[in-house]
Amino acid sequence: MNPSFAAIDQGTSSTRLLLASAGAAPQLPLALRNASQHPRPGWVEQAPLELLSKVEACLQAAGRVQAIGIANQGESCLAWDARSGEPLSPVIVWQDDRTAQQLAALRAEGVQALTLERAGLPLDCYFSASKLGWLLRNDAGVARAHRAGRLRLGTTDAFFLDRLTGQFVTDASTASRTSLMNLASGAWDPTLCALFGVPMECLPAIRPTVGDFGLYRGIPVTASIVDQQAALYGHGCRAAGDAKITFGTGAFALALTGAQIPRAPTSGLLPTVAWQIGAERSYALDGGVYDAGSAVEWAGRIGLYTDLSEITAFGAAPAIARGLAFVPALSGLACPHWDRSAAALWVGMNAATTRQDLCQALLEGIALRTAQVVRVMDGHIGAAVRLRIDGGLARNPYFCQFLADATGRSVATRRFDELTALGCAALAARGVGQTLETPDDDDDVASLFEPRTAPADALAWQLRFAEAVSKTMGWKRELSAVA
Repeated sequence: MNPSFAAIDQGTSSTRLLLASAGAAPQLPLALRNASQHPRPGWVEQAPLELLSKVEACLQAAGRVQAIGIANQGESCLAWDARSGEPLSPVIVWQDDRTAQQLAALRAEGVQALTLERAGLPLDCYFSASKLGWLLRNDAGVARAHRAGRLRLGTTDAFFLDRLTGQFVTDASTASRTSLMNLASGAWDPTLCALFGVPMECLPAIRPTVGDFGLYRGIPVTASIVDQQAALYGHGCRAAGDAKITFGTGAFALALTGAQIPRAPTSGLLPTVAWQIGAERSYALDGGVYDAGSAVEWAGRIGLYTDLSEITAFGAAPAIARGLAFVPALSGLACPHWDRSAAALWVGMNAATTRQDLCQALLEGIALRTAQVVRVMDGHIGAAVRLRIDGGLARNPYFCQFLADATGRSVATRRFDELTALGCAALAARGVGQTLETPDDDDDVASLFEPRTAPADALAWQLRFAEAVSKTMGWKRELSAVA
């Protein structure tokens, strides 16, 4: 029997189990939805024990495997008790913007140059550092645990591993998303920890992505990684310049850059650790759109459609060509704008606008925001002939075709598109000296969407959309000033 490997893809919207073995098709036997709470405007939280129970349910469903890998949300974080293991806070999700005012004040003081130099990251509530500092300042239970020497702070992977294997650790890719790790040394940075008010002794040890993360019921956990980096590995990206875009809760483009830290300080792209295997650390450039699948789900919740099948094709010309645009800034704008004060909006509605029109504009807005990221990335890694994509929106033919038209590139989807979990499983296999191949880019193409729109028309769309984006920027900041 071929050795089998389990990967847990613990994402924002779902927790999924993948089982894979050499020479056999991977299987996804279990997928569980995750709940999120919004206790105040801009706050996004999840229940730590709910997420942990779903990870455990997936591990139990996996049965006896040779090794386990866990992919995590990246920047989502929490506090817990070192002795009891009980959570002391909710999981503050990466979309949460409760620290926006604090970070705006730090930017005004000129501090961002420090975080860009040391962590490679701007001052944005996307990253864990300001959230962890906020917990210490605002949660009496967290502060009390710190005084008692019982506090643990970290991203969700560190909490899961602590509870499941007894190892209080994280990996280099996840640590690089906190804004507390020095990107060059791969260690927690005392200056950054002091800046955000995060006690370094409360943070987990940083380990390579592939290695010893302890045992779960006698089975070694041999890989831990951020979900987006796992998808990069799952796409088979191994050489500098290889790139992918994953459309999950958000949309994230990653391009592998190799052993050197990529610096693109004026572009809005972020240097990050792709993975670390042994002493060899690989870096990537990251460009994100905060709201992709989350915007589609929101549209369903407010009644713009009842079933996803309703928004896979439209009879009308593109909404943007008809003057209707949607900017998916429900959580603000990430790359290249980095404006948390931006707000989502439709512009160009009239009395004839229908729910279908709004849905069409919403899908186009996600694609056009992605196209903005792609254009910025082109300037640093060169223009890709083909965009490799995965995630929920990769199953929507209208979205894929519009993305091809908006970017002027071929867009390729995969037959097997659970690439986050597959990449994580392949890394787990590597941790026990086994090889689990990821699908070849050419052999595993499910659909190839070629651009059908004249370049001049696509450019007109981009310019019109850029005008809409400019209207959203600073909206919340100006509103709070008026209030």
